[in-house]
Amino acid sequence: MRIPSTDVVIEISGLRVLLCAADAAPIASEGDTDDLLGMAFGEGAELIAIPAARLGPDFFRLASGLAGRITQRFVNYRLRLAVIGDISGHLAVSRPLRDFVREANGGESLWFVGTMEDLTERIKGAGARR
Repeated sequence: MRIPSTDVVIEISGLRVLLCAADAAPIASEGDTDDLLGMAFGEGAELIAIPAARLGPDFFRLASGLAGRITQRFVNYRLRLAVIGDISGHLAVSRPLRDFVREANGGESLWFVGTMEDLTERIKGAGARR
């Protein structure tokens, strides 16, 4: 499955997922998530999947605090977040980011996956734990 050109809600193994468009406005602040949160609630989505390319560089620079603030915002609203795409360039230059991604992928609130197929497999594997 490809990342769509517009935000859509899909169902994967019974889980409603707001799949965000790859080429929409960048997410560079907490406020940039307002529309996504509203759409997720309106559509009954439980997980928001955002292409890594839409996240501003500060998201991947942990010292900025942006990743933590955005993640906490989704957790506060009881929504899970998945970042889809290749972040290897960011990981190559930041040990703290590598640690953050490893820990996030061990939990249920935030996942970093390479492709939509990886997300589908992750959701299927987590099905029994929901």
